Amino acid sequence: MALPLPRPKVVPGVLASFEQVDAACDAIRALRDRGHRDLTVYTSHPNHEVEEACGHKNSPVRLFTLIGGLTGCAAGFAMTIWMSRDWPVLVGGKTIGSIPPYVVIAFELTILLGAFFTLGSVALLSLAKAGRKVLYDERFTDDRIGVFVPARADREAELTSFFRDAGAVEVRHG
Repeated sequence: MALPLPRPKVVPGVLASFEQVDAACDAIRALRDRGHRDLTVYTSHPNHEVEEACGHKNSPVRLFTLIGGLTGCAAGFAMTIWMSRDWPVLVGGKTIGSIPPYVVIAFELTILLGAFFTLGSVALLSLAKAGRKVLYDERFTDDRIGVFVPARADREAELTSFFRDAGAVEVRHG
């Protein structure tokens, strides 16, 4: 018997649809100046103007990748040196703990653990944001830019008039 999945919590707010990038960027900047930090912006393709207006910070996934890579490198060298000290075999007149032959294994573990940590962090960070459902329109994948602002019902009229003045083509409530 399968357990029912919990339904995502619907976040109330206002969704505005823009046709012009400049109007959307101006609206985003004005909203951030008013103190709205939890914006969700939809675009069909990466846009540096929208990213600058949103003030996005670097993703923490890069830090997880670095930690995984460094862990893999250290584990690769530690494992090979430990094994060579545990079963000492003299090859080609080199010392028992010679580093150059172990670089390949350390490199491979660097890549492997870096990839695993990256996948794990993407999965964890995605699950952390999976509990909320916001308004969406399929036209955002084609030619429109969407800006969703979470807001209580008493603030929806104010945000609707703000978006209309900012040049929004369509405004919806959720």
